[in-house]
Amino acid sequence: MPLTAHSAVTRRLLVGPGTEASQLPGAIAPLVPSATVVSAVLRAFGSAPEDWPARTVVYVGTRAPFRSLAPCHEGFPVRTAPSPEGALWLAHRELQDKTADFALVAAFDDPGPGSLTVHAVRRAAEAVADGATVLAFLGPGESSHLPPRPDERKTDLPGPRLLLWSGRDEADETRVRAELRSLADGLPAGTPTTTPPGQRPGLVRAAVVVTEGTDVRAAVDAARAVKTRGPRPVALMFPGQGSQHLGMAAGLYGRDPVFTAAFDSVLDLMGAEGDRIRADWRSDRPRIGIDDVRRAQPLLFAVDYALGRLVISWGVKPAAVVGHSAGELVAAVIAGVVSLADGVAMMAARVREAVKIPSGGMLAVAASVEQMRPYLTDEVVIAAVNAGQQTMLAGASAPLAAVEARLRGDGHTVVAVPATSPFHSPAMEPASEAVQSAYEGLRMRAPDLVLYSGYTGGLMSEADAVSPRFWARQITDTVLFMPALDQLLAADDMVLVEAGPRQTLTAFARRHRALRLGASLAVPLLPARPGTPAADRAAVLGAAGRLWTEGHDLDLDAVSRLWTWNGNEERPDAEGRTEAREGAAALRS
Repeated sequence: MPLTAHSAVTRRLLVGPGTEASQLPGAIAPLVPSATVVSAVLRAFGSAPEDWPARTVVYVGTRAPFRSLAPCHEGFPVRTAPSPEGALWLAHRELQDKTADFALVAAFDDPGPGSLTVHAVRRAAEAVADGATVLAFLGPGESSHLPPRPDERKTDLPGPRLLLWSGRDEADETRVRAELRSLADGLPAGTPTTTPPGQRPGLVRAAVVVTEGTDVRAAVDAARAVKTRGPRPVALMFPGQGSQHLGMAAGLYGRDPVFTAAFDSVLDLMGAEGDRIRADWRSDRPRIGIDDVRRAQPLLFAVDYALGRLVISWGVKPAAVVGHSAGELVAAVIAGVVSLADGVAMMAARVREAVKIPSGGMLAVAASVEQMRPYLTDEVVIAAVNAGQQTMLAGASAPLAAVEARLRGDGHTVVAVPATSPFHSPAMEPASEAVQSAYEGLRMRAPDLVLYSGYTGGLMSEADAVSPRFWARQITDTVLFMPALDQLLAADDMVLVEAGPRQTLTAFARRHRALRLGASLAVPLLPARPGTPAADRAAVLGAAGRLWTEGHDLDLDAVSRLWTWNGNEERPDAEGRTEAREGAAALRS
């Protein structure tokens, strides 16, 4: 059963008979269905009603007769059911139908007479992707159940694995390495190796990715040990259009539960269009090409978001986030400016309005902004400042082609960016105005994480974060990625982790003085070019290994899921091909 068909109970509060009513804020005894208790339920977990998602619904279930409750209370819909179980299943059904995004279920006389249990329920894929604690799952035709135990994981899956080890000092690391080498033929298939077991990671660390056919002893011998001096903070970088390719990150789908859940949660929010996007992502003959904005931006959003959640699931807490163009929407979701549902809605509005604009494109030129000024026109403008000698131009098709011919004639190195829309140019003005109207009703907040904006070239202010106009102008405004990176790296020495395909932002960052001097570091999560599914997993594991040798203490159980967890089942589609789907094993803690 796909993870997207389930709901997850993420929090639970029990108020038993005879307990103080203060356990449920604002409630008074006896605990019977009433407006007072509904108010208390809205504050049950210490949160004010305004902190819940906009589409929060309260569900009340009891077998005892009671006076009817108002259908709306404090701005939130209230549903009733004739039993506690009925309230849970009503919540599950409406979450899956997208009638609600978050459910607070008040189950009276559960688990016994006089008791009240309040459940917080979300769609399972979103809860797993966000790293929420899952107490139970609700699925179609099933009773609620706990996830399978970790010892039920598969341990014989082919593909790359990551070996990690450490020592208190150089001599201790040498000893541990020798022990690991002697065990090479019988290494456990479970978690990444840290020897001796149970010992806290030392300051001298090493890592190596091994694949089928690898001489493990030789690989262990060749791995370079690094003495950590305290890990540099991590900043996540999210690329935008131009980085996409068919099947990007497909090697992680169905092989890591967090990536799979996060990816599915994005496409699930797009409804039937999400199914069509997924089909094109996995097809050698997509119905709509990957460079079309209708495919590039939704898929990049899903991949970027899923990769960001994957890194966070390893126990890495990003100190900052930065996005390039459409990647800034993903950064906004990760930073808490908007919910995932609203972030997807913002991206969908961009796509919907962009396709109404006549075709155009973008050019990457190996030159500075000043060198480009003689080539600019009213219709062809600077779209992005990516590095000192990497500037992007954008405009409608015919004017852009004329400028491209002039550039090539003058000896400039020019590369067409994979895009069919003239983003970040005046041609997109009608789309910007339409998108602003669509954004007006969305809830926006100041970022919880430090967010550097590619549109101001610095820290995102609270005023910009909550401004529909700011987000709408991103369609027409220049991307100031290099200035934003300057500000980010001026604040601290950082490990920049690129959560997206092709290593485009990594290449820009490595031209920065802070990285050329070794003060900061850039770590891509995916290969620079399209490759095999195993190459995707090897690249991600290599990034995890680099964070380990940097000194970050990873959740090794989470990292090991890339070779111990398999949510795929094979089934034929309508054309006789097979496609992977998440199986029941997707429901894991």
